[in-house]
Amino acid sequence: MTEGKVTRVVFDCMVFLQGAARRESPAGICLDLAWRGHVDLCVSDEILAEVENVLGRPRIREKFPVLDDTVVESFLAAVKERSRYFSSVPQRLTLSRDPKDEPYLNLALLASANYLVSRDADLLDLAVGTDVESRAVQEAVPALRIVDPVAFLMAIRGEGKIPG
Repeated sequence: MTEGKVTRVVFDCMVFLQGAARRESPAGICLDLAWRGHVDLCVSDEILAEVENVLGRPRIREKFPVLDDTVVESFLAAVKERSRYFSSVPQRLTLSRDPKDEPYLNLALLASANYLVSRDADLLDLAVGTDVESRAVQEAVPALRIVDPVAFLMAIRGEGKIPG
């Protein structure tokens, strides 16, 4: 593994959900990178609250029976313990197309994150879009790469942050 600048990352709620439910999935491997200190995972109160809410939903629990109270409680404790926590995140970016994505972008901006890892089509479109909102995000956080979990793992491996 190559030593160097720490890679800061923000995961969206779906990455947390998929990682908690399926540890062997790409999202689970992304979380494992944070647990092992290969990347610096950044979280905020708003994001932690959304993750807790989603992991507690009956429909989610039915779909992913592994997510019982004990597993969810342990998972949330691990996220809090192994992440860089930001208690206050100013709202500097707004999104008319999906305001629920704003906490992730604003945290990425505040944390000077290198990556925002998501499966959300609206977030992923911001990285390549040419509309006014996409250009505004690209200008506000030009170094931020918005990618899905598989692309993130490939990029991190390419940077030498994890073994091939």
